[in-house]
Order: sequence, then C-alpha cells, then structure tokens
Amino acid sequence: MSWLVTGGAGYIGSHVVASLIEAGMAPVVIDDLSSGHAQFVPADVPFVRGSVLDTALVEQTLREHEVEGVIHLAGFKYAGVSVQRPLHTYAQNVTGTANLLDAMLTVGVDKLVFSSSAATFGTPDLDLVTEETPTDPESPYGESKLIGEWLIRDVATAHGLRHTSLRYFNVVGSGSDALYDSSPHNLFPLVFEALTEGRTPRINGEDYPTPDGTCVRDYVHVADLAHSHVVAARRMIEGATLEPVYNLGSGEGSSVRQIMDAVREVTGIDFAPDIGPRRPGDPARIVATGELARRDLGWEMRNSLTDMVASAWSARQAAERVSS
Repeated sequence: MSWLVTGGAGYIGSHVVASLIEAGMAPVVIDDLSSGHAQFVPADVPFVRGSVLDTALVEQTLREHEVEGVIHLAGFKYAGVSVQRPLHTYAQNVTGTANLLDAMLTVGVDKLVFSSSAATFGTPDLDLVTEETPTDPESPYGESKLIGEWLIRDVATAHGLRHTSLRYFNVVGSGSDALYDSSPHNLFPLVFEALTEGRTPRINGEDYPTPDGTCVRDYVHVADLAHSHVVAARRMIEGATLEPVYNLGSGEGSSVRQIMDAVREVTGIDFAPDIGPRRPGDPARIVATGELARRDLGWEMRNSLTDMVASAWSARQAAERVSS
C-alpha cells in the first residue's frame, strides 16, 4: 500500500515525500510541474506527471499503485496573484480538489490529509489565531482553500471519508540542500535574491505596535510541517479520530526585522534593510497557536529562526552551484 502526494514535486510536497520515506511509508507523486521540479522527486519514487484536474489519470494512479490515502498539496498557492487570476485559482484549487475526491470515491480510497492555509482566516484582529477563529478569506486563494475544506467535510458526511485539514502561515527553511523554495513571491527567496544580486532587501513599515516596529508573522520550518502531515496519515491508519482542522503555528512568531537580522548573521552579508511605507491592509501581528496539533499530531517547532534561515540559505547556494 502507498500514499499519494499530489504536488509532490513542489517545495512542501517534496519534503512530505522525504518524510514519508523516513517513516517507512511508500509515496507516489502526481504533479504537473507547473511550479514543482522533477528533480525533487527521488528516482525510486513513482512519479506521474499530470494534473489532479484529470480525474481519469488520478483514478488510474490510485488503482495502479494501490493507494491507501492521499496527502493533497497540489494547487495554485499565490494569494496575491490569485486576485488577478481568480478563474485559474478556482479551477486548480476547487475543481482540482473536487476531481480528486471523485477519483478517491470511485476507487475506494478513504483517507485524506489536506494542505489548507491560514489565508482562510484573512486578517483577524487578534493576537493569537486558534481553530475557533472565524474564517474570513480576503483573496480567491484563501476562498478556494476554505471551499476545499467544505468539499472534504461534505464528502466525509456523505461517504465516511476520514480526513483532516492543516492550516499554516509562512513555510520556510529546507530539510535538504536538494530541496529549496523557488517561489517568486515568498519572503526568504526574495531576500536571498536581492542580496545575491547586490540589492538591499526592503522592510515595509517600521511603525507598527510591535516590539521592534515591524510586522510579526508566523514562520514554521518545512521539515517540521512535513512531519506533521505524515503523523496525520499514520494516525488515520491507526484508526484515530482527528479534528477536521489543525493550525500549525509557532504561538509566538517573528518580526520582519528579526528575519533580516538572522539573514545578515547567517549569510555574513552586512546590510541595513531599506525602510518603506506600510503596505495597505498589512496587520501588525498574525500568529497561530499549535496546541491542538501538538496534542494530536506531535507538532512542535524543532527548528529555531536561525535554523530556518541557515537551511534555506544552504539549499539556495546548493541550487546555484548546480545551475552554474
């Protein structure tokens, strides 16, 4: 028996694959490589190039590899861009999830771990986000993830699907120099790119009501995150009852200035970030608790902020050496 990882050639998905292998579970990957990298998939892991929109292909993959459960990470993950591309976002994230569920029902696969997002919360006006915090997404991306949760919930009610959805904020770091974040929109890659090109990274606003005046956000290490996806899968195999939703958060968060300080320390590149005005709509602080996930999924922050930056920087440098 195996576990299908949709989007398993992506940044987070490839770490989930590595964590499955470490746990002695057999992964299978399906990915259309729209943002993933074929080289992220180990040579001995079955890899199907295709989209979850292709229901017949998903059905075939589930049957041929005797899939027991699915960890669903495939999707369009750029919240800001989703505002300009709502139809594409909904097709990938809503229709894709619906088609995956259809294929699972047809084949009889009854376990699903869903990669959701803290974007389902929007910008809540409180210091610590819990699973009980009302959802109020502010982008097509956040809306599509919330609809995905609803689809899964309704299929579970109708057909007995066993499931959980994991919501997280900013995923950073690397568990291996072979795996890196190549997103053109995430903070760490943007800061590293600026430094390697001789530009100065920028902080948007330093007059927020936070200890150092810059925004505080929740950053979690990708390897810690991947581990919790696999623990959720194993708990399902064991027959445990899981909550429908878990936040994977630090409970504390880090400020943008703390990130810049850690980058300066790790890279050895001395710089003073440029300070720009606040961006409209940026809240001072958004941090999530991880208490429920700690109770049920063994969730914990095993890596410090310095670890996160150092592992991401090392993987970035390794990727540049390979490409040069």
